[in-house]
Amino acid sequence: MFSHIGIGSNDLERSKRFYNGLLATLGANGEPFINKAPSGHTRLFYRHDGGTLCITEPINGEAATCANGGTIGFKCNSPEQVKAFHDAAVALGGVSIEDPPGLREGPAGALYLAYVRDPDGNKLCALYRPK
Repeated sequence: MFSHIGIGSNDLERSKRFYNGLLATLGANGEPFINKAPSGHTRLFYRHDGGTLCITEPINGEAATCANGGTIGFKCNSPEQVKAFHDAAVALGGVSIEDPPGLREGPAGALYLAYVRDPDGNKLCALYRPK
């Protein structure tokens, strides 16, 4: 459904260190493609498994802020990968939020989840849906 997701950062070098390490837990190894927008702002593009995550300096020149109520979900292949994602995020300067990584039962069935905030405050979710 989605081709890409873009989020802002106030410190691209910090974001690059964070997302290089974090996305490696999902098998997205390597450096991002770095692009200079026509406006002069720098953007980092991470591509993996058909999707793109863009980390950008806000083009309007204002400070980047996180979306209140927004969450970016990352599909994981196992409960262990969810835990590795969570632990990497915390080790790289993110903050664990909500309940600890674990199984949640709900109307859509069982999900294995972990929630963190990146260094800019963006809410990230690692999700594994047992078959």
